[in-house]
Amino acid sequence: MKPAAFEYVAAYTIEDAIVALMAGGGEAKIIAGGQSLVPMLNFRLLRPAILVDIKRIPDLAYIEEDQSAIRIGALATHRQLEISPVIARVLPVVSHAMTHVAHLAIRNRGTIGGSLSHADPAAELPMLTVLLDAAFTIASRAGRRTVKARDFFLDALTVDLANGDVITEIALPKLPADTGWGFEEVARRAGDFALAAVAATVTRSRGTIAQARIAVTGMGSTPVRAVAAETLLAGRALDQALLDDVVAAVRDNVAPNSDLHASADYRRHLAGVLAARAVSAAWARARSATP
Repeated sequence: MKPAAFEYVAAYTIEDAIVALMAGGGEAKIIAGGQSLVPMLNFRLLRPAILVDIKRIPDLAYIEEDQSAIRIGALATHRQLEISPVIARVLPVVSHAMTHVAHLAIRNRGTIGGSLSHADPAAELPMLTVLLDAAFTIASRAGRRTVKARDFFLDALTVDLANGDVITEIALPKLPADTGWGFEEVARRAGDFALAAVAATVTRSRGTIAQARIAVTGMGSTPVRAVAAETLLAGRALDQALLDDVVAAVRDNVAPNSDLHASADYRRHLAGVLAARAVSAAWARARSATP
């Protein structure tokens, strides 16, 4: 199929993009890499009156490190995250997870801002931003505001972006020293969206877990943190009994739906299995990083 007719606007500044979006009166959409938007246009799931192309806006494809965070421009691609030496050194869980995103051709074009704005319930990047307590900078006619990842994802394909809002930057806070990570995913085929995925970080101190984070995707309309499981891990050393309790807590924390790809019971089972693997890997990496 082909998309319905639309007007095309090329924006050369953030301000141009905001003006064009506002002029669309809610009928305008941003296009950058187009890896999520174009298929929806072709199937006529979306019929915007205006497409605002922001790919020509300069200086929005950066990956920069400061004292507390990695800052990523909204036009940076998945592939940039995958091969960035800065990401590999500071947030290797992100580098690894990007290898699971679709296929190389899509990673080369798909943008970080686009993926987050699209908010597919099974996508890896939204889960990682929730795991890492990321903050998004959003530009609008009223100025700029910052939204935490945990507050940004509202429902499937629904985020905290009003008409005229544009994500410009994603800030991923650095992890504490002696932190290990784990990432596990199950998909029907390589490159497919995840049936379930779990990411975890574990910070070790004096032989116990000082801090743990566990995020799950593919289990509902948005990525979620398994807070109850994280609380169980705090202040303890990982053993099989504790890991079994964590698995049970993760499964209690999710409420997946059944669809043509998998039943709710299977997804819940996967959440526990993948959480056990991710937490175990994070603990092992944290131990190897500590003298």
